[in-house]
Amino acid sequence: MTYINKGTISKEEVNKLPLVFFEGEIIIVDTEKKAKKAIKILRKQKIVGIDTETKPSFRKGQINKVALLQITTADQCFLFRLNKIDFPKSLAKFLSRKSTRKIGLALRDDFIGLNKHYNFKPENIIDLQKIVNDYGILEQGLQKIFAIVFNQKISKSQRLSNWESEELTEHQQLYAATDAWAALMIYNQLMKREKLSKEEIEGLKQQNNGNNNS
Repeated sequence: MTYINKGTISKEEVNKLPLVFFEGEIIIVDTEKKAKKAIKILRKQKIVGIDTETKPSFRKGQINKVALLQITTADQCFLFRLNKIDFPKSLAKFLSRKSTRKIGLALRDDFIGLNKHYNFKPENIIDLQKIVNDYGILEQGLQKIFAIVFNQKISKSQRLSNWESEELTEHQQLYAATDAWAALMIYNQLMKREKLSKEEIEGLKQQNNGNNNS
């Protein structure tokens, strides 16, 4: 995997990159018993990736609850089907656990949605959107950030599918797992790099603005 040494990337450039998916084990969590088992495994982790999915609403004013919470390690992803089970207290405790770092993107909205299921205070949360600039990445979307860091593309084809379906398709499961895994992989890769100075970041922004205006 090669780090592209530039701050931005176009959609056309992303589309030319090879497609990559999460290749680990995907575990559906749709009962209280399965949730306890999953949390027991996750509590052993120092760092995980997280994401959520919500059934899209095409009616004005209609807002659906978060249907799915994905929590992933490097090789296992647990899909908590929140539309099928009450929000487990063990899950709330895990998300409030200070000793496990949780990595994601645009997490504020995710946690607002999750708090509509069960009120808790998330702890030790890292939002990629708040740190990527420090490493010379000027994009804010997961697909483009991943493309810059790994020179590969993750699919966004299932984003608007029905996440409250009785059964999630293999494509849905893979998409959901890949999103959470991608956030974790980005963070791990960035932690191997040096942060840019404020001057270097500003120079990169000016260079990018110049390229956009040329």
